[in-house]
Amino acid sequence: MRVKLLREWLKARERVCAAIVGPHALAFMPAALLAAYWAGGEAALIITAIAIPGTFLALGGLSFDHRRLFLPRDSFTGLLQRDGFEDLVEHTFEKTANGNRSSAVFHIELDDFAQLIERHGEAAADIVIQRSGDRIASTLRDIDNVARLGDCRFALCLGATRHMDLEVCIQLAGRIQNIIEEPISVDGVSVYMTATIGFCLRSRAPGQTSTEWSSAASTALRAAQKRGPSSIRAYTDEMRRISQTRAELRDEVTHGIEAGQVTPWFQPQISTDTGKVTGFEALARWHHPERGMISPADFLPAIEQAGMLERLADVMLYHTLTALKAWDAAGIIVPQVGVNFSGVELNNPKIVEKVKWELDRFDLAPDRLSIEILETVIAGAPDDMITRNINGLVAMGCRVDLDDFGTGHASISSIRRFAVTRIKIDRSFVIKADRDPEQQRMISAILTMAERLNLETLAEGVETVGEHALLAQLGCDHVQGFGIGKPMPFHETLDWIAKHEAKLQDTPQIPQGRAK
Repeated sequence: MRVKLLREWLKARERVCAAIVGPHALAFMPAALLAAYWAGGEAALIITAIAIPGTFLALGGLSFDHRRLFLPRDSFTGLLQRDGFEDLVEHTFEKTANGNRSSAVFHIELDDFAQLIERHGEAAADIVIQRSGDRIASTLRDIDNVARLGDCRFALCLGATRHMDLEVCIQLAGRIQNIIEEPISVDGVSVYMTATIGFCLRSRAPGQTSTEWSSAASTALRAAQKRGPSSIRAYTDEMRRISQTRAELRDEVTHGIEAGQVTPWFQPQISTDTGKVTGFEALARWHHPERGMISPADFLPAIEQAGMLERLADVMLYHTLTALKAWDAAGIIVPQVGVNFSGVELNNPKIVEKVKWELDRFDLAPDRLSIEILETVIAGAPDDMITRNINGLVAMGCRVDLDDFGTGHASISSIRRFAVTRIKIDRSFVIKADRDPEQQRMISAILTMAERLNLETLAEGVETVGEHALLAQLGCDHVQGFGIGKPMPFHETLDWIAKHEAKLQDTPQIPQGRAK
């Protein structure tokens, strides 16, 4: 109720201020004074002449940014639209150019908004957006401006003041998060939201334009989102360097793929029963001639933005099948290799024919190739092209590994519908599992479900002997991680396999009698 009354007060205040300071005021003021004199004489004239400026001052007319009265507003929330907000940001940027006063631009995005729509519907999401906008506005001063930039994104431009620093901005961001996190009642149900915030102080603006200043706040928001929900980040020069590097990578990635700089590195997977190699996972790595090894976290988004995901899949598949033939020729047993397929690749109507043609060309059985699919892809795939392609690859004889299991809300019915062969337990469940009873219970529950569904299991991110031993004891079939072997180029796999088999020969054999 308090927020609603405040919102109505602000709207009424803007309407009165608009009436007093708008372009029509030149005609309105003399007419009002003349009417007062005609109706009540000199005394009424004096009272009216004092009352109008007094009302203007009482409503905060001197501190009010009158530009925003005539800017376009979002019809649903009543907040400024993007174009009008950018005009105000530009005005504030110029106003603070001499450094005597400062300001800041904030970008705020509600977390897990897609899940909110999925769980409660569009109508509930609209209510949450409206209430959140009201709450953000309630934390601001008269000289501050707030806008709605997208479905669940808001932006602030603080009015220019002499005292504004990093601490003040962080405190404001914290207040905004706290007020957004208060429960919102939707059809009698309390909905809880969080928000992630990025901001840029005027003194840290990276360029000479207001657009670059606002973009810096957006960059800070993206950095905050990578740290998880309800995070706050201020823009830094390091973010600018990273952003610039990624822009350069987008320009270079096409040449890098075609020039053979992007190749698969192979991470081993071993059996917890026998210790033998049961396969590898092919992971894309980019060795840049000048930058050296580039992190997948940096170049994979660049490949996606360049629209080169399908071309990357072609390169990875070709080199993976080449590696399988080379291992066979060397007399080394590698039962299978997993290759990651994204939703973009699986949406290609020709993917089944392409994979079949490549397997035939290399004279390899389909079950030597494991199609690794993120759980989020399967969880969000309706009965469409992705479904038909996955089922087509399974019908051909390829295996399907469900990657990052436990993070994407895949249902049991979808696991059966896609004929998943093996689930890969996400490393978030594996880390410190040998010391954390809660982690152990989660892993046990996943393994029990997999056993009932007759699925193989592989644990990712195994880094310690303790984790390895616990997973073997609980009944996980395969393990993969730095504690087993790091990703390596093909030529290093030959030595690694030889050394690993030599260790197995020296290890006393213990009869396997565990029940699964």
